[in-house]
Amino acid sequence: MPVAIVTDSAAALPADLVDRYGITVVPMWLTIDDRPVREGEVSTAELLAHRNVTTSGPTPGEFEAAVKERLGDEGVCVLTIAATMSSTHEAAELGARAAGGAVRVVDTRTAAGAQALVVLAAAEAAARGADLDAVVRAARTAIDEVRLVASVPNLDHLVRSGRVPNIAGWAGRRLGLAPLFEFREGHAHALRPARGIDAAYERIIMRCRRDRVAGARLHVAALHALAPEAASTLLERVREEFDPATAFAEPFGTVMVVHTGPGLVGLAWRWEVRRAGR
Repeated sequence: MPVAIVTDSAAALPADLVDRYGITVVPMWLTIDDRPVREGEVSTAELLAHRNVTTSGPTPGEFEAAVKERLGDEGVCVLTIAATMSSTHEAAELGARAAGGAVRVVDTRTAAGAQALVVLAAAEAAARGADLDAVVRAARTAIDEVRLVASVPNLDHLVRSGRVPNIAGWAGRRLGLAPLFEFREGHAHALRPARGIDAAYERIIMRCRRDRVAGARLHVAALHALAPEAASTLLERVREEFDPATAFAEPFGTVMVVHTGPGLVGLAWRWEVRRAGR
């Protein structure tokens, strides 16, 4: 059997790709009005109707159980959301040690669609028959190549959560600006805001175009929070211009939406440089 792939639900992987590659997804947790629920058990719309919501990662025991279920002669590669964002990576390492055997835990240093593209790189390597070390190398190569840029219509939800100052939210509304963020090296970095949401989407496409490498294959994921039409439009523009090898649109996980609010739309991409022997 090939190397088994395990990840957490922050990766926002489409169900068909989870099934195709036999990926095990360990769900994140939300607490809604003191009631714990697994990510995926509550819709984004229902979640946003509540104000008292907190988030947490899977427990070490959940990762231990997932690894033990998949552990075979070829081993298991566990790929987690950025350790800077969540305790999930630490829990995965504890669970892997408790499970024993040939297990490697990789911090993807990203989340959402970018994490999904890293997981898929590892899964494709495993499907080709690569050993555990080679699967980890494939994941680390993808981590270096992947990008994630997103925009929100306004900063209101982030202001309420305390993640940006109220003056920034006021200025954004007054000037009609659409905030842009790039997630890299485990942290969100503010980019120069765009003059409106359409201009923000254009800037996202331009950044993907700027990263293009001659002869490289494009893998891309459009993500959204209750904005499926915007994500589909963004993805269609990418398809028309670049003819990507991998392309899908998927909702952001509810754990992420707790912190950003509705209307979030982003694009994750990876220009895969084809290397000798592949």
